[in-house]
Amino acid sequence: MSDVRIVEVSSSDDGIRLDKWFKANFPEIPFGNLQKLMRTGQIRVDGGRVKSGMRLETGQKIRVPPIKTLPDLGKVNAKPSLRSISKIDLEIIQRSVLHRDDNIIVINKPAGLAVQGGSGTSRHVDGMLDGLRFESPERPKLVHRLDKDTSGVLVLARNSKSARRLTELFRTKDIRKLYWALSVGVPNPGDGLIDLRLIKSPGRHGEQMAVDEINGKRAKTRYKVLDQAGRRVSLLSLEPLTGRTHQLRVHLANALATPIVGDGKYGGNTAFLDGGGIEKKLHLHARRILIPVTDREFVDVTAPISEHFRTSLEYLGFYIKEDYDRFLDLD
Repeated sequence: MSDVRIVEVSSSDDGIRLDKWFKANFPEIPFGNLQKLMRTGQIRVDGGRVKSGMRLETGQKIRVPPIKTLPDLGKVNAKPSLRSISKIDLEIIQRSVLHRDDNIIVINKPAGLAVQGGSGTSRHVDGMLDGLRFESPERPKLVHRLDKDTSGVLVLARNSKSARRLTELFRTKDIRKLYWALSVGVPNPGDGLIDLRLIKSPGRHGEQMAVDEINGKRAKTRYKVLDQAGRRVSLLSLEPLTGRTHQLRVHLANALATPIVGDGKYGGNTAFLDGGGIEKKLHLHARRILIPVTDREFVDVTAPISEHFRTSLEYLGFYIKEDYDRFLDLD
């Protein structure tokens, strides 16, 4: 890492703050040094000067200066001090581990736990990562994100080399992801491909994604109805082929007019079902992920559904079947 690097922003990092991106990918750079590099123009995005709070967009090019030229870095390979983690959070994050090897950790992120901090968010996965070191000299690194209220598989890199490789795999769409969702109503047809361009736009719930076929970025999702309770609610399998912010939520609410149960942001009042038995929480779960290790080997992880999701399935009389975890290679 002795030369200037140009790193392209992957779809999994779309919308992330620049300083958060550096924290995830280059944790060895102290905050003060990072700010100085931005002020002096050594860090640039698409050739222009930047501030730490700018939001990145997929495809932008980040100039990363040579690490060896940074002042006051000290020993880059020295083991950083552990952050303070409560006993409860340590237990929660370690109990969430679904897969661990020398390069990758996959956890089952609980619904309601943010991946990274922000305004008013002090408790998040990023703040618990020291609890997942397991004697490794490096702190695990985030390589993609899930919404705070989405549960399921979240991938972490155990070292910088793995982080770069996983980031590239997410960028090239070589990693496959399968989600489950409960939707209000039943999509017609029962399976297919959603292809709607999305753009960030001001909304009544703050900044959110909207459909814009002229200025938006391409967003594609495969879907299939797995089960249904009359015409009231359905269990869906979803495979995003792109990684736009809130893609699945917007696609279901706008393209199919079947918002995800509990998604008031995009479905409004129609996203909440009357009667007991179904909690007013987002029913979206990252169920399975397939990560290529070699041409013939894969890390294949499936995450158990959250308690509120399971309770809702039982209330509706839905039963999980083995073929529900198949990826959607639709005709």
